[in-house]
This record gives sequence, structure tokens and C-alpha cells, in this order.
Amino acid sequence: MPDQPRTIGYICPVCGNAVIAQRTAFQLAAGDSALPCPCGKSELSFRQLGDRCEITVPCLFCARDHRAVCANDALLRKDLLALSCPASGLGCCYVGQEGQVFRAMEKLEAAVDKLRLDDQTDSRGAFLNEPVMGEVLGELRDIAARGGVRCACGSADYGMKVGYSAVDLVCAQCGAVLRLSAAGPDDLDSLCARDTLTIPGKKE
Repeated sequence: MPDQPRTIGYICPVCGNAVIAQRTAFQLAAGDSALPCPCGKSELSFRQLGDRCEITVPCLFCARDHRAVCANDALLRKDLLALSCPASGLGCCYVGQEGQVFRAMEKLEAAVDKLRLDDQTDSRGAFLNEPVMGEVLGELRDIAARGGVRCACGSADYGMKVGYSAVDLVCAQCGAVLRLSAAGPDDLDSLCARDTLTIPGKKE
């Protein structure tokens, strides 16, 4: 068995950093071994089972450890051995030639970055401060019910656009906009102190 180095890579589910290291074929075949993350909170492990090896991989995507058994021949000689997360379908560990593992890890890190961005967008919520936005909309309804919303152009007709952290009152006649912030309690207090709201109107 040629004692050529094998490159191993995974992403730590705790700190989120890529962990890439080399082990010789002899080191992998000689007995049980582990590849810990420098943060000390996760590790990838190899357990020898005769002519096979059990690999335990900490998974970033589902926060569980995945176990896979492969032939030692594949572990030590295959150009690129990829283990995937059953839940996400994405790779969670690569073993093989250095160049191929680095390329696979680059693609994996790009996929992780995209998932993180999507998660931030999905978990952002409808509004910056949902309780405040609810109170602001309620107060606006009360002001409107008593005829307290008008535009400087003379029109009393308007539309309402609800955004992430503000509400826009838009004059139906001239298109002027009055923006009311709904980001925090101070914005609600400011609105509650007003009996009427005047959209500024557009100058001809």
C-alpha cells in the first residue's frame, strides 16, 4: 500500500469553519483516528473494521453525526470519496486527492454561505418589531376612523403601504407620501400623541 497522503475535509457544525487536514494511508489504515476541529468542539472520526472503515461525521446541516461504512480500498485510493447528509443531500465530508477535496470544499462552503443568507432572510420575520407594528396599525385605524388623515393637496383619499419597519401613507390624488416609522416604542408613542396626520402633498 503506497503511503500517499489523503486529504480530509468537513465543516465544523459548532464554529462553522472548514476543517481540512492530511493523513497518510498508513495512519488511516493502522487503527482508529480522529480529525478534531481547532475549536475543540467537534471531530471527524475513523474506526477500523478489518477491510472496512466506519466514518463518523459531525453534520453542519442537520446538527447530527452521520455514520458511513466504506471499504478501505475506497478510503485510501479513491480520487474523491464524498459522504452526504441524508436530510439535505449536501456533502458533509470529503476524502481524497488534495486538489479534488479543496475544490469540493469550496463548493460546499459556497452552498453553506447561500443557506445562511437564505436562513437570515426567512427568519427575519414580517416586521422589525411585530408588536410595535401591530400597535401602530391599530392607532392609524383609529385616527383614520375619525377623519384624521388628509393630504396638503386637499384630498382625503389615501392608500397605505406597510413595510418592514415603517408605514407609508400615500395620497391617492397627488401621490405624496408620509412615512411613519414603526421600529420601536418611541415611534408608537409619537404616533399616539397625534390627533391628525397630514400627508405633505406634492408641489406642482
